[in-house]
Amino acid sequence: MKLIPLQLLCRSMLAVFLTVPLLSKAADKPNVLFIFADDQCYETIGALGYTDIDTPNLDRLVKQGATFTRAYNMGSWSGAVCVASRHMLITGRYIWRAQQASNLLGGPRRGKNQPLPNQQAKQREFDGLWPQVMKRQGYQTFFTGKWHIRAKADEAFEVARNIRPGMPNQTPAGYNRPLPGKPDPWSPYDKKFEGFWKGGKHWSEIVAEDTIDFLGMAKKDKRPFFMYVAFNAPHDPRQAPKEYIDKYPLSRIKVPKSYLGEYPYKEGMKAGKSLRDEKLGPFPRTEHAVKVHRQEYYAIIEHLDTQVGRILDSLEKSGQADNTYIIFSADHGLGVGHHGLFGKQNLYEHSTRVPFIAAGPGITPGSKIDAPIYLQDVHATTLELAGVKQTGQVEFHSVMPLLRGKSKKHAYDAVYGAYLDAQRSVTMDNYKLILYPQIQKIRLFNIIDDPLEIKDLAHDPKQEKRIASLYARLLKLQKQMDDKLDLKAAYPKL
Repeated sequence: MKLIPLQLLCRSMLAVFLTVPLLSKAADKPNVLFIFADDQCYETIGALGYTDIDTPNLDRLVKQGATFTRAYNMGSWSGAVCVASRHMLITGRYIWRAQQASNLLGGPRRGKNQPLPNQQAKQREFDGLWPQVMKRQGYQTFFTGKWHIRAKADEAFEVARNIRPGMPNQTPAGYNRPLPGKPDPWSPYDKKFEGFWKGGKHWSEIVAEDTIDFLGMAKKDKRPFFMYVAFNAPHDPRQAPKEYIDKYPLSRIKVPKSYLGEYPYKEGMKAGKSLRDEKLGPFPRTEHAVKVHRQEYYAIIEHLDTQVGRILDSLEKSGQADNTYIIFSADHGLGVGHHGLFGKQNLYEHSTRVPFIAAGPGITPGSKIDAPIYLQDVHATTLELAGVKQTGQVEFHSVMPLLRGKSKKHAYDAVYGAYLDAQRSVTMDNYKLILYPQIQKIRLFNIIDDPLEIKDLAHDPKQEKRIASLYARLLKLQKQMDDKLDLKAAYPKL
């Protein structure tokens, strides 16, 4: 018999000794179920009373937990706003430093032309990603659905299935529709267009099935779980079974009060006729086209809601619900006819503000929290739940003090917004200042008195001091965010 050297035996015993308390400690931590939608505006949850839409399972979450009424995405360095939102989410960094992280993560693997320090920095960046940190805290990590991050999901998570691209395939028939007096060439439930049905089953249903299977796997493991469940819905092509479309006849659909035939500054803010999202509907917009697109939007959201219900039911049946924090949010909102805009490449509330619901131990059921947050605060929140001491790498802030009722104020006195080099905004003290620097346009809205941002106050002489104050705060936020856009050159008189 081969004898084990004493030194090796001691090391093995020490490893076992150190592992036992770690597992015990991990077993005491709560589970985290993060459910993430794509393109879902804050106004599309029935229980919140903004819109005539049926979302019984998200309503159930609202009753079960706390709803943040002012959760925001900062914006984007790209026309694909979801890319920026998700990189902020997964890295924990504010927008422009998240872009730097994205560039680093997306760089080539080390080769002849890539020096070792770059590869080491890339690896450090990868090791700091949200699921990697949770894994080191003793969590089993799961992912399914839309990723859109410049790193490999199946390397970042222990288990990753059905990793999807930014959107299902669109078809030419899905654009510039419906046109007045012409038959609609596209159908949201005809499977010949593939899209969400590519592969045979609707992608939202597959996300639910993956998650239900993950819950069964998690129950067999002593470790707590962290699940990142990412639906592509309700991103276009907005497809749902016919029974869901039929629940929203056009007579039920209301055109937004902020409806416009065309947004007058669309080209100056780089959200014009050439932008893919905006080409989904005809120019000029028609009330009929807006109704049709909103019909399909509501239907795919209710279909998503059904899948969320399946997940919640499975969680309860698994016996793991009592020790699980559930957080539902979306990467950004969507125009779908507000202000004559169909996409999310703007800084209005309908495109930057998202649903954010948290339910779990110690959270007051049915409560509402008005403190402004960023949706990416979920990253820091879960780190606190996992017992991680937050470092400077994660710039967003935990909302647990708000959820536990220990504070009514959050870390942000002002909300920053940016889109490319063409739009900037700051929201503070119930007012939002929007700047389009390429055309030197200023817009000002009172988002409490005028939540749909219809009445522009920028030309009111009584608002000059307010505009100057908001502009000064925006300049400070630019420095904090590492935003290099020179607003002073565009607005020398502010």
